[in-house]
Amino acid sequence: MKIRHAALAACLLSVVLTACGSGESGDSGPVKLTFQSLSDQPGAIEQTKKTVDEWNRTHPDTQVEIVQAGWDGVYDKLITQFNAGSAPDVIHYEAAGIVPFAKDGYVADLTPYLPEAKRADVTKGVLDSVTVDGQVIAYPTEVQSYVVFANKALLQQAGVTIPTGPTMTWDQLREIAKATTKDGKFGLGWGLSSPTASFVAMAPAFGGKYFEGTGDAMNVSIGEGEMALPQLVNAMAYEDKSILPVTLTQSGTKALAPFYGGQVAMTIQGSYQAANIAKDAPQGFDWAVLPPLAGPAGPAQASSAQTLSVNKDSAHVEQAAAFIDFFTSTENLAAINEADGLIPPTNSAREALAAKVGTKNGWDVILSSGQHLTSAPYVFADKYAQWKDTVATPAYQQFLAQKIDAAGLASQLRDGWQNISG
Repeated sequence: MKIRHAALAACLLSVVLTACGSGESGDSGPVKLTFQSLSDQPGAIEQTKKTVDEWNRTHPDTQVEIVQAGWDGVYDKLITQFNAGSAPDVIHYEAAGIVPFAKDGYVADLTPYLPEAKRADVTKGVLDSVTVDGQVIAYPTEVQSYVVFANKALLQQAGVTIPTGPTMTWDQLREIAKATTKDGKFGLGWGLSSPTASFVAMAPAFGGKYFEGTGDAMNVSIGEGEMALPQLVNAMAYEDKSILPVTLTQSGTKALAPFYGGQVAMTIQGSYQAANIAKDAPQGFDWAVLPPLAGPAGPAQASSAQTLSVNKDSAHVEQAAAFIDFFTSTENLAAINEADGLIPPTNSAREALAAKVGTKNGWDVILSSGQHLTSAPYVFADKYAQWKDTVATPAYQQFLAQKIDAAGLASQLRDGWQNISG
């Protein structure tokens, strides 16, 4: 896919001292780096600026400029930037998105610039997701897990003992959902209008992988482990009738409304929603985060971390890597994840954040879920995004609406991948 752009060729042929690409420096001034940030939450934007300002204050010879961007359309934007020679020096993205660019030779190998102790601090599964052909092509900054938020009052009214301990089984969740489905209320609300991300992320707890191999040789795997969670949701919705039906067609955010309104006792959400619930829930709303969900294979979840990478064609790869090292210090990772309501990918930053926030707003449970995050095989499937949008999501929607059965779902998932991958 890589097209060696004319701008680079011209730069190599010239004797111009000013660096080509986005990072520039001159004999009379500091190295200048551009950092394309996708942070979109006010707290995260503010914290990113604070970290960059501190870098600039303490590194007068290398100055970083934030280029604020957004997540929408960023993949296509990066393709255009790389081919035009205008990509930023430091690139904020996610593992599933940056891996294809790494395979095509657009991003630098960060391995020489990251001490072994720093790499060892990252949860192994997360580090695996940003390692391509033995090279660390990005450094993870933030991850999320899926957790259960509970209305404590509704659980207590149903005589349910609120689970404690390191994990909670899916069987426990199902029993609690049944016990709290009464008097016009439902045990669970789960926004599954776009269910693929949730099902794929939570499949490892049931032994599911979805994909095997890498790149063009990636094969889809739809077996018992992959089908277990969709079938469980189907059973809860139609046999137990413990899931509020409308939430199956809503986004996760929309499914928070019946949770706030006392219509559902629990909701499964991305862990980042803890920050929104703390801010938006009605006054006096008593809620908790229940222990991480565990299936037959344990509490594992696959995660595509947010990442920082370096443009391979930057004139200042070493300085850009040094900035990433600074941005991902224990203190800075703890701060950006607190601001974004996400989970640090390193043990040290999780411990630092835990020491600061304690049990407030379920942070202790959310942070504990970070240790269970594992590698996500779909990160290395070149056509995963296409399969997710055009095959998997419509198929899951049909299954959850009982328009196809489990066999039909499995067939659509397999056949759809074969059609896309050729």
